Amino acid sequence: MKIKKGDNIIVIAGKDRGKTGKVLRALPREDRVVIEGVNVRKRHQRANRAGQKGQIIEKSLPVHVSNVMIIDPKSGKQTRIGKEKKGDRFVRVAKKSGTTLS
Repeated sequence: MKIKKGDNIIVIAGKDRGKTGKVLRALPREDRVVIEGVNVRKRHQRANRAGQKGQIIEKSLPVHVSNVMIIDPKSGKQTRIGKEKKGDRFVRVAKKSGTTLS
């Protein structure tokens, strides 16, 4: 999976198409990512102590990685990701501008 925690991405498919956000969690075994402000659902949480009230929490749920693309740091548009060898390590590179991603 080429998308990692902390990447800025854009949703390219689904009901949240066009929304952007930062990756909060990457779930590589399931090929999913959790993005802040995208795929938000309301969850009812029960009171876990006596005297405390239950509440409704808004929670970001995972989105499949095929429905998102990384935002190019230079142009601000969506781009694919490639790998280049720099020294003895491989780094992720934005295909549109050629800039390296962290």
